[in-house]
Amino acid sequence: MNRSHINCAVKKAMEAFRSAGWALPPEPRWDVTDLGLGRFDEIGLVLVNLCNEPEYCEKLMYSQYRQVTPLHTHRQKKEDIICRSGRLAIELWAGHPAAIPRGIEFTVLRNGLNTAFTSGGIMVLEPGERVTIVPGIYHAFWPETKDCVISEVSTANDDANDNFFADPAMGRFPTIEEDEPPLVRLVSEQ
Repeated sequence: MNRSHINCAVKKAMEAFRSAGWALPPEPRWDVTDLGLGRFDEIGLVLVNLCNEPEYCEKLMYSQYRQVTPLHTHRQKKEDIICRSGRLAIELWAGHPAAIPRGIEFTVLRNGLNTAFTSGGIMVLEPGERVTIVPGIYHAFWPETKDCVISEVSTANDDANDNFFADPAMGRFPTIEEDEPPLVRLVSEQ
């Protein structure tokens, strides 16, 4: 991923956060990823780590229309994904999509209430709505609107060791080509 593309993504995210009324901490920890695929406009995400303590984590994320965060799960992390602005579509699976047939029923918490759902189904969250994702539930998400501000509140976060993608070719952090000075320092560079 070119540094200029990362800088552009950060600027767009900053503007979206500002427009949605989100103030960032004095020294936010930025993360911009194309998951190692080199197609950020299609597959990628901008994240700001607001807090990553041993017991809990909070992130603010930005995604643009048709930009997917692909199917993945976590071994340990339990998370609430909350739509803050725009409309957020989330695909959910009760397990790995290669092992769980589409349509198998399971239960997720939506806005704190047990909700029946089917593997491979799409849930759309409006601003303020949330879904709780427990370890083993595969999930992908993308905006259904021009863009989306998303937050995540979770148990402790270990990006290097607790992200398991349905497509094993994906990596968590991008390879960066320096074509201009960095606007921010990324989590992967600290």
